[in-house]
Amino acid sequence: MIRLERVCYRYEGSGAAVEDLSFEINRGEFAALLGENGAGKSTVAKLIDGLVKPASGTVTVAGLDTRKTKTSELAKRVGFLFQNPDRQICKNTVREELAFGLELRGLDRAAIDERVERTLRDFGFDGERGPFTLSRGERQRLALASIIAAEPEIMILDEPTTGLDYRECMRVMEAVKGLNENGATVLMICHDMEVVLDFARRALVLSKGRLIADGAARRIFRSACAMEKASLSPPQITQLSLRLGAGFEEADTVGELAEAIVKRRRAV
Repeated sequence: MIRLERVCYRYEGSGAAVEDLSFEINRGEFAALLGENGAGKSTVAKLIDGLVKPASGTVTVAGLDTRKTKTSELAKRVGFLFQNPDRQICKNTVREELAFGLELRGLDRAAIDERVERTLRDFGFDGERGPFTLSRGERQRLALASIIAAEPEIMILDEPTTGLDYRECMRVMEAVKGLNENGATVLMICHDMEVVLDFARRALVLSKGRLIADGAARRIFRSACAMEKASLSPPQITQLSLRLGAGFEEADTVGELAEAIVKRRRAV
């Protein structure tokens, strides 16, 4: 579904943002892209979406070479959620915002109206509200809703929970989870390791533009080398289980930690 083969990209006047990067994400995966600030995460997202083209190597999305494919063509398959929804929202009402992407895809009016009404119901929006009268979290949900309405094969999320409180965060992520469960491939850039643990099944870790770790998120969080090199900290429960040591190695949630404690008491 997404394949990067020995990809390099450099911004003018600076060093390499991405260097000799190769990985593949299969259809239906929910993966997280992790790393310190400046590691190259957002550059990877832009490469996949076709917003920038590789200096060398190949980026293939849904069988299309991004260097040879128009960004408008890639946009029919890839939904991109910006970190800041205010850079994405451009219409005067919620209804118009939801319809905008569908109109660009050339859907007929009846199909557009049906999807817009369904999305309004699913997200609980008032279609006549002005987007910029909504809260920050609501605007993030609106940006996400406009992508979900388009039913993309692939969704790229650039820090989708930034600036959201816990309740808003869970509403956004549950919507993304639902899209993934319906078959969409999700690649999420995220600084919140708790969110990654709760939703992503795979983690890819970048450091200075290079891939330094790739595997099941739970396993990656237990790699002290990868975490330290990328200046990341594991989720709190994972940190606690690592400190507790033998018998707690696999505990990554409160429930798993409680179960491990019960087993330890029974063994005493």
